[in-house]
Amino acid sequence: MRFRSGNQQPDHRRALQIPGIILTAALLSACSVGQLVVRGSQSILDSGVDSMNRETDLKLAAAAMPANLKLIEGMLLEDPQNDELLLYAAQGFYGYSYGFVELEDPGRAQQLYRRCYDHARVALQLAGLGLDPETAAVDELEAATAKLGKAAVPALFWSASCLGKWIDLNRDDVTSIASLASAATLMMRVLELDDSFYYGGPHLFFGVYYGGRAPMFGGNFALAEEHFRRANEINQGKLLIVDLLQAEYLYRQTLNRTAFHDKLQYILDAPQGLYPEMALVNAISQQRAGYLLALEDEWF
Repeated sequence: MRFRSGNQQPDHRRALQIPGIILTAALLSACSVGQLVVRGSQSILDSGVDSMNRETDLKLAAAAMPANLKLIEGMLLEDPQNDELLLYAAQGFYGYSYGFVELEDPGRAQQLYRRCYDHARVALQLAGLGLDPETAAVDELEAATAKLGKAAVPALFWSASCLGKWIDLNRDDVTSIASLASAATLMMRVLELDDSFYYGGPHLFFGVYYGGRAPMFGGNFALAEEHFRRANEINQGKLLIVDLLQAEYLYRQTLNRTAFHDKLQYILDAPQGLYPEMALVNAISQQRAGYLLALEDEWF
């Protein structure tokens, strides 16, 4: 009779374990240690984003965001095809540029919005869009985006948002203005798939898109009003940036001084704690409302 030592396993059990060892080794070779660490840390980023959205101290937020953005870009060096990180980077650069850079240094903001778009564009490629939105014909882009489903919504949204803001600050460049239709095409697909995505963001985009231009240049004030109304409905009137953009783009364009003034004053008078989940955006909106109100006599 043959006896096995206590730590020895039957041959058939050992045989079953060998494929598992090989599979584990293959997975470890496919993902670097850095990638494994990055992917294991992403839940912390989720909490960090939520915490930042709830921040009410603008100076604290402005000081913290650059380090967080560089952390995300450092993680992307380890895992460059990580779509979640790419979208965090795009969202972060958009928020930082809009909230803390654009009014003081439009040239720098323009560059940051471009970086925002570069990250989002890679995520959009990973989501299945092979065309370059800036060079593709609009009809080709429409056909390509029509094939994308709900999983592509975040990449579509941030690509359109970042590209749109870069164009907004780069109006002297005729070639960049031509890309506005491409940004609208990307966002139209988001509108079709999930109009409430990111707090009704697609409606804010089109409120600005149709409200910020005269009808002879493609504006449509009635349509802009409807998009702002829908965005307010989605957020139950608690997201102040809806009112801010309506005043800045629609009411300024229509020369409706009373509505412009009343909207901005409403934002300034809004109570603290109105929308805790989006406290930072509301605080930025109140700061920006004061800035715009100071321009009332100049604009009207």
